[in-house]
Amino acid sequence: MRGHRYSRFRAWFNLQQAHTSLSTEALAALTTFLTMSYILPVNAQILSNAIFLEQPQDLQAELVIATAVSAAVGSILMGIWANYPIALAPGMGINAFFAFAVVGQMGLPWPLALSAVLLEGIVFVLLTLTGMRSLIVNMIPMSLKVAIAAGVGLFIAYIGLGNAGIIIADAATKTKLTTFDTWPPILAALGILLTAFLCAKGVRGAIFWGVMITALAAWLVGAAPWPTALIQWPQWPSHLFGQALVGFGQLQPQQLGSFLLVTLVLLFTDMFDTVGTLSAVGVQAGFLNQQGHFPRALGAFMADAVGTIVGALFGTSTVTTYIESAAGIAVGGRTGLTALMVGGLFLLSLLFLPVTTAIPSFATAPALVLVGVFMARSLPDIPWSDLTEAIPAFLVVLVMPLSYSISEGLAVGFISYPIVKLAAGKGREVHPALWALAVIFIAHYFWR
Repeated sequence: MRGHRYSRFRAWFNLQQAHTSLSTEALAALTTFLTMSYILPVNAQILSNAIFLEQPQDLQAELVIATAVSAAVGSILMGIWANYPIALAPGMGINAFFAFAVVGQMGLPWPLALSAVLLEGIVFVLLTLTGMRSLIVNMIPMSLKVAIAAGVGLFIAYIGLGNAGIIIADAATKTKLTTFDTWPPILAALGILLTAFLCAKGVRGAIFWGVMITALAAWLVGAAPWPTALIQWPQWPSHLFGQALVGFGQLQPQQLGSFLLVTLVLLFTDMFDTVGTLSAVGVQAGFLNQQGHFPRALGAFMADAVGTIVGALFGTSTVTTYIESAAGIAVGGRTGLTALMVGGLFLLSLLFLPVTTAIPSFATAPALVLVGVFMARSLPDIPWSDLTEAIPAFLVVLVMPLSYSISEGLAVGFISYPIVKLAAGKGREVHPALWALAVIFIAHYFWR
């Protein structure tokens, strides 16, 4: 009976056809989880900048729970619906946009910001089912897609350096490097160097180990309190769950324009992240067909969209596919069983909440800086010799970190692109929808 069940299990995930085995898929799942598990403390640290503005109680543990649950649901659905070894979790960069731009700068209450995430997930489902997703993704020029990814990378790296106290404010020069006379910037800088060393050596889970070793050093020298326990049964996230539904009731007429703009930005960013990640890992693992398309793309996009909906209900920002899945694919992961196991590991991680919540914010700087490096690697793909492509792309990359706002960088890029093209006599190269998007961003400056 057991052998019959195992045969059906292998047949469900097509292990034999994919030339893999249960042990190989398990190793791939563990590798992927270790590589991306840094998101548990890092996402909670970033989102706390938004939620703690209005909530006096410590919600760090609830944010970790929301992160783990949404990652588990998205990854499990990816494994079952699409049978791909690709894991999902709340996206880096999108979480920074949520916390610092939407709540911090635009002033939307965080429950209303969660409502925008929920609405974005629902729209993503509808666009996927109707086939309009491809049309929207294709209308954005590749140079802006690359610039957005790189700009977000620089932005979150800047956030990491700032949170660690490595970059500090200065009246004369706006910002400057610290003097390294306290433990947080010293340990964060050493953690960044250690993580860079581990990444360069190709160590599996390098970012995870960089964060954990930095946190351990902080506990040892007294720069942060030790965890109160090793294992603890997680509590229901009562302060966060369902706030995305509550947020709709908080929407004021004067906030409607900002709310719709945020939803649109979240939708575009999620789609670009998903398309880019699927393309990258698809080439690596040989999933693409002769036309260069994913055979089961519908299931993959639906897993992403439903994961986002679940994440919003539990209290976290947009869920997206993770390029760190490539680590598991590199060791042999080829089926959805890998993603299914990654989801299980995220659920198991909920037992270690005391350790995760005790990690100080400066210990996450290595993760933010190194992820920034990975996101900026696409910069050579910008056609720098064509100024009509290079100028808008450069403005996106420049403005995001300097304005401390992803939305401002997007606005500058989408406004300047059609204008520069028109000035060069290349207005016909601009998709009509881009002109509409430019008008929306310009109007946003008059509404706020």
